[in-house]
Amino acid sequence: MGTPLNVLEHVMVPEHHIMSEEEIKQLFSTYKITTEQLPKMYHDDPTAKMIKAKSGDIIRIIRISQTAGRAESYRHVIKRSKK
Repeated sequence: MGTPLNVLEHVMVPEHHIMSEEEIKQLFSTYKITTEQLPKMYHDDPTAKMIKAKSGDIIRIIRISQTAGRAESYRHVIKRSKK
């Protein structure tokens, strides 16, 4: 078998970063939101696995587009329930 695919190197995958506690506090203060209000991302998502995110982490996703410029979005990492 060959080298495993690094999804972070794919042109269609935007930057993903695990946020620090201070960054999370600032995010929640700025937007007056809580963790429960963020969209979810499973801990076993290929991108979450590549950046070593674990359940409870908050991920900042940075997309660059010709029309919108720089856009940030956020995800709360949760554990996928067993089937």
